[in-house]
Amino acid sequence: MKEIIKNSSDFLFIYEAIQCNPNGDPDQENKPRMDYATNTNLVTDTRVKRFIRDFLKSNSPDERVFVDMEGNSKVSVDSKLKAVVKRTIENTVELEKAFTDSPESLKVYQEVINQKKDSEEVWKEITDKKFKHKNVNYELLAYLVKEKFIDIRMFGGAFAVGGFTKAYTGAIQLNWGYSFNKVELIDSSSIVTIMNDDSSTFGKDYRVHYSLLGFNGTINAPAAKTTGLTEDDVNEFRSAIWESIPASPTRSKLNQYPKVYLELVYIDGGSNGQFGDLRNLVEVKPKNGIDSKQVRKLSDLEIDFKPLLDLLKSNKGEGKKIKEIIIKTSPEISIEV
Repeated sequence: MKEIIKNSSDFLFIYEAIQCNPNGDPDQENKPRMDYATNTNLVTDTRVKRFIRDFLKSNSPDERVFVDMEGNSKVSVDSKLKAVVKRTIENTVELEKAFTDSPESLKVYQEVINQKKDSEEVWKEITDKKFKHKNVNYELLAYLVKEKFIDIRMFGGAFAVGGFTKAYTGAIQLNWGYSFNKVELIDSSSIVTIMNDDSSTFGKDYRVHYSLLGFNGTINAPAAKTTGLTEDDVNEFRSAIWESIPASPTRSKLNQYPKVYLELVYIDGGSNGQFGDLRNLVEVKPKNGIDSKQVRKLSDLEIDFKPLLDLLKSNKGEGKKIKEIIIKTSPEISIEV
């Protein structure tokens, strides 16, 4: 029996982007997302989750990622769920496993299978509005989420297929990231050639000079009870968020490297958000003599973790809020608690 997580956590994740486009804005010619009022670079949570999903997919022989891509397009929820359910229906051992604790539900599906024979016809029957046993569909969906799809267990997802309409709130969430430093864009006059079969077109190649991006996130134990997020899943998440950023093979995403992952695991029953947005406790500024427009690398910045470390030290220990602190840093950054 896989162990579902018991303790909630908050985490801080920081990575750098060098002469690349961390997250293009389709409404702005795919320029890096920016808050122009503050000259800070923005990256959506969806972009980071895509990094993680791609990494999990490339490092696992099994089909464990539900929200997937084909080329530059997302595979529809309808078609993916249909394919997975049909494969389960066709596999007697897998179907029996899905209803191990619910023989009556298994009997409902077996009767439909015996009547319809073909898995396509079974799918039509169980997704029909007149199908009276939608609770059985939800049992199967819960099994698939908890046993098959690690990304749904992590980040949640909404299913809107007839007979399978249900939303899962992900136990792991992170908000949009923003750069600690003011970011300058590389001159947009840079041109890239885009090859299309036997022809080529020209487009602008927008990039940032340097961006140190910070994300605040949560791992929620109560939500994990619904999605089935396990301790093994969380360990895999910690590895994936660190390894996935530099693993992206695309031209515009090269030169991105993780710098800090810091997670506060709370005591039993502790809720998320005990100390607010952890990014507020990190102070970053250009080193003396360097203008914000001249920042090109990590060593051009002074990073002060003291406010965060002081808070952690005063809240960890017997009778305190923090049970455990998990820290991973790149070689040039040292954090000790």
